[in-house]
Amino acid sequence: MTSAPAIELRSFTDLDAARGDLLDVYAEVRAPLLHLANYAVSSFGERLDRHASEPGFQAVLAYEGEHPVGYAYGNRIEDGDRYWQRTDPAPDEKWSAQSAVALKEIGVRPGWRGTGVARRIHDTLLAGRDEPYVTLMVNEAAGDGKVHALYRAWGYEDIGHSQPSPASPRLTVMVRPIR
Repeated sequence: MTSAPAIELRSFTDLDAARGDLLDVYAEVRAPLLHLANYAVSSFGERLDRHASEPGFQAVLAYEGEHPVGYAYGNRIEDGDRYWQRTDPAPDEKWSAQSAVALKEIGVRPGWRGTGVARRIHDTLLAGRDEPYVTLMVNEAAGDGKVHALYRAWGYEDIGHSQPSPASPRLTVMVRPIR
């Protein structure tokens, strides 16, 4: 890993203040996949709008000056949430019987990868949360398996699989305690 650049982390609970920057960073982060329906910027925008309307929405963006270089966002999910209903096998009640943070997206522009920015964004997003657990879904093929391995190194463990929509790939559901 190279040294961390000088960045400012900004937290948002109002999507309007961050939506444009989120879409810009997403478009660069997912550029190789944008031709696939599930990864199109319009599809991401629809998911983002839906997630932002759910309880506990929060986004954290990293800026170098006024240039957004990375983001993460999530929201609170409860027992019985469709997130858990789509997980196979059904998650242990240890994870699903209480509120959890669902980390819906995290991405860093290519020029800032390997600098620790993603971890700083991730940790800032979780720092003020009251939920005991965080969960995410990862495509095991992302980065030739490096993304999945990175989440394991951050303390996440695999608990099942999910396919959130017909257009999405089969994803691995991971979880870890927040603290």
